[in-house]
Amino acid sequence: MATDPLLQPFRLKHLTLKNRLMITSHEPAYTEDGLPKDRYRAYHVARARGGIALTMTAGSAVVSPDSPPAFGNILAYRDDCVPWMRKLADECHEHGAAVMIQLTHLGRRTRWDRGDWLPALSPSHAREPAHRHYPKRLEDWDIARIISDYADAAERMQAAGLDGIELESYGHLMDAFWSPDLNSLKGPYGPQDHDSRLRFTFDVLEAIRARTGPAFIVGIRYAADEDRPGGITAADGIEITRRLKASGQVDFLNIIRGHIHTDAALTTVIPVQGQRSAPHLDFAGQIRAAAQIPTFHAAKIQDVATARHAVASGKLDMVGMTRAHLADPDIVAKIVAGEESRIRPCVGANYCLDRIYMGGAALCLHNPATGRELEQPHHIAPAAKPLTVTIVGAGPGGLEAARVCAARGHAVTLHEAAPHPGGQVRLTARSPRRAEMMQLIDWRLAECTRLGVTLHYNSWIEPEDITAAPPDVAIIATGGLAAEDYLPENNELAVTPWDILSGDATPGRRVLVYDEAGDYAALQAAEMIAEDGGEVEVMTRDRAFSPEVMGMTLTPAMQALQRLGVRCTVMWRLDGLTRSGNGLIAHIGSDYGGTATREVDQVVISNGTRPLDDLYFGLKPLSRNLGEVDYTALRNGTPQTLAPNPQGTFRLFRIGDAVASRNTHAAIYDALRLCKAL
Repeated sequence: MATDPLLQPFRLKHLTLKNRLMITSHEPAYTEDGLPKDRYRAYHVARARGGIALTMTAGSAVVSPDSPPAFGNILAYRDDCVPWMRKLADECHEHGAAVMIQLTHLGRRTRWDRGDWLPALSPSHAREPAHRHYPKRLEDWDIARIISDYADAAERMQAAGLDGIELESYGHLMDAFWSPDLNSLKGPYGPQDHDSRLRFTFDVLEAIRARTGPAFIVGIRYAADEDRPGGITAADGIEITRRLKASGQVDFLNIIRGHIHTDAALTTVIPVQGQRSAPHLDFAGQIRAAAQIPTFHAAKIQDVATARHAVASGKLDMVGMTRAHLADPDIVAKIVAGEESRIRPCVGANYCLDRIYMGGAALCLHNPATGRELEQPHHIAPAAKPLTVTIVGAGPGGLEAARVCAARGHAVTLHEAAPHPGGQVRLTARSPRRAEMMQLIDWRLAECTRLGVTLHYNSWIEPEDITAAPPDVAIIATGGLAAEDYLPENNELAVTPWDILSGDATPGRRVLVYDEAGDYAALQAAEMIAEDGGEVEVMTRDRAFSPEVMGMTLTPAMQALQRLGVRCTVMWRLDGLTRSGNGLIAHIGSDYGGTATREVDQVVISNGTRPLDDLYFGLKPLSRNLGEVDYTALRNGTPQTLAPNPQGTFRLFRIGDAVASRNTHAAIYDALRLCKAL
């Protein structure tokens, strides 16, 4: 602790931050009525309890009604957000964490048909591709009002007892003034030189200082290089940084490189699974060296070693490990305890951010307690009475069930038919870009080993194996098998993505991949076939391509498929298959009435999974609860007590894809909320 760079305190103005790890501003979309109520607060308090030095709320809190929330933003223009923010700050302060908030006007990065249906604003009419919106060009009275709105919002946050604020200037209103191709204003706020481009920013800073005084901490998170034609250049970024420092109005910088106008661009700013780790760390270090102002940064710094290097090498003063703290709120506590190897790793699956941008709330693929702190535990409580628990299936759901049950103090035996754990995740991880997914399995396996779970591989279980020495509880986590029943006939003429990924089927030369499921399996199969030299078309009946994959995670897949020349066809469906010599005729239909054919030599059908549930149904009539789940108890986190068959010698449950085709998060969540109360 005395020598670890990450555990050294950092002085920011009058504020002493107890270590060098922070959660950068982000919006998990846990607000209720635009306010950070109990769910929002519980999320941040859990990370404060875990030892984080600074938690930066909101990404971003909006300062004006004509900046309607794009994804659950806090409404900082409302006075009634103050008591909620005060409660959040007070509880985080009790655990020694500082609290700040990011304030913004979203500008064109929202839509006119949200909130109060006021026109979104920008210094030009340029369309924002992510929200498909053409904004109103600002007038002078808009600018004056918004400057005042920033000051009002800052004053509210100071009244709430926050330690400071951060202004957001990348992809929103403020940086649109800076960006030459997004500012078409005439007069003092126009794009003609740095003085005019930065005038809005300095007017906002001066208005905030006039309200909050010189002692209140004010920083800015900004694009020091937009890395796009016509945007803010690296040279612009250096000049902007110089002027921010010279103003004396800014206490810290939080560095961004890139732009966020499209999904593909966003993933260069916030890289996802299979992309480079910490790609902008050196750039942030260059800004810090030039500016000599406290410098923060976050961009796929998901492991402690990289964070430690960032501080030790002088690149950063505070390191943002935001998605990493969604996966594990106790990173600092584990470092302090000498248990760094037990940190639950962020695997970069980006389920968190993708859900936000699709209009949902942030959830972690790896940790189902994140965002559910009011209902689900990050720390498993011991059971009053130890039980014997047999689990069948060592995929993510089965391993999570074993981990939670063992942490409860139960005696757990886990059987897996394969020679190794992982289930479907092992297939997913066969694609090099998705190899990080195996950390879902590796971490749980290590925890199960630590907790004394008895593991049996190559262990095929029949009902009599359970009933010969019945446990108190049997949990079936056998997952599913790729569905082979999509077509009314001739399904044997097609293969599944699993066949391609596992190597059971040789990739064809002319291939139609039909994607009924909309998830990652079809994309992985298509990429593998195309990498092998096949000519591939991916087809879906949906009007959106791969809707279950979501935008940011789809980006690297689409980059690969386009590089390989894969065709993507929407709004057509596969209706049938017939043989034609050595090839196949795919009969194509449409929900809109069209028909077509494709001549190919291979068809891959992705249609989810079907439960591998023979064991469950073999055990069901012998179990005390007949397999029945009390959903009220499950939702309330109370024990399962149903016993319609008192003669049964064990209770029986199934989880994950053994129930129905869903995703990894669902399997892990099934396991946690069932087993935490056993």
